[in-house]
Amino acid sequence: MTASERILAGLKALIAHFAGMSPLAWTINLALTFGVTFLAVAAGRTARRLARLGAHHLPGPPDAEKTVRSNRLARLAGRIVQALAAVAAVLVIAEIWSFNLLGWTATPLGARILGGAMRLGLLLIGGVVAFELTGVAIGRAMDGFADHAAEPRRRAQLATLSPLLRGLAQSAIVIVGALMALSELGVKIGPLLAGAGVIGVALGFGAQTLVKDFLTGIFLIVEDIVSVGDIVRIADSGGLVEQMTLRTIRLRDFDGTVHVFPYSEAQVLHNLTKSFSYYVFDLQVSYGSDLDAALAIMRRVGARLKADPDFADKILEPIEVVGVDNLADSGVVLKARIKTLPLQQWNVGREYNRRIKLAFDEAGIEIPFPHLKIVMPERQVAELAGPHGAPTSAGLA
Repeated sequence: MTASERILAGLKALIAHFAGMSPLAWTINLALTFGVTFLAVAAGRTARRLARLGAHHLPGPPDAEKTVRSNRLARLAGRIVQALAAVAAVLVIAEIWSFNLLGWTATPLGARILGGAMRLGLLLIGGVVAFELTGVAIGRAMDGFADHAAEPRRRAQLATLSPLLRGLAQSAIVIVGALMALSELGVKIGPLLAGAGVIGVALGFGAQTLVKDFLTGIFLIVEDIVSVGDIVRIADSGGLVEQMTLRTIRLRDFDGTVHVFPYSEAQVLHNLTKSFSYYVFDLQVSYGSDLDAALAIMRRVGARLKADPDFADKILEPIEVVGVDNLADSGVVLKARIKTLPLQQWNVGREYNRRIKLAFDEAGIEIPFPHLKIVMPERQVAELAGPHGAPTSAGLA
């Protein structure tokens, strides 16, 4: 019997089966079908809601990463329950209409399809569990190492390495899971791996920038040049290092703008907060001011600021007053600097500027601002003044 003949015979048997049912049987079967469908849909929606509630109780710090992970797990769990509910509803509805689908699974083809589907389902569940547990385990391990680190710089470096290690491990799990799934579907992965190697070499030549980004990022982290939490400047942009991925570094500017740079474009990187920082002062005083008194006031204000309990732990060394740095157009530039903890130079600098302004005002030392002085030739002044020293109408015109 050909395939078309089998299809026609099946359709005839199906029509004969439905034609032999009484109106009462049709009514009862339709009611049961709608009832089972409603229960399956309700079970799926209830499962999705319960999955969302349960995902928020997952271990880990309450950050954005946990929120993303919780939403991902909730969606996956809801879809799995919905799929199971749909399969169960189909089996029950088939039994209502006297179609023995379970008997079909006893055949060699049905048993093979059912076994493959079950193995793929278990592989999916196992892969998701391994994916999430690996991320949580690496995050907790790196957080534990960071908590026991003696130096803040070491903690920042561990916080930078954590997402990179997690990304590598989870990527490996995804690749292995995909290969196992293809093997279950009957695909021979040996030739596929060989072909992937050749394609990988070709892509390596074509994607040299990606390889350069990855290797540059590894060296930046291993050599402890930059870490998450530093303030850096790349090209014309700067900000707080918010995240370092496998190929990009992300800076959050003061106004909230996020700057994303591939590592290969970060050829010159200025780290403003590595180990310690300096706040440099360029203070101008007028040419008529007492420079020695101004320098003494700068030292005195710096000493008082270091003795302040609110700033004592932020300042590492006493203020260093360099002296007269420049003779500018509007005044004399006095240079000094204060050594502070990383990220604290701006807080200390703002407070010092406030105090030195008050101290200069109290001592009568003028902080100049630009002036514009117009010097006119004597001949033009005489023409404007007139013969008796008063401005003429022509001169005023």
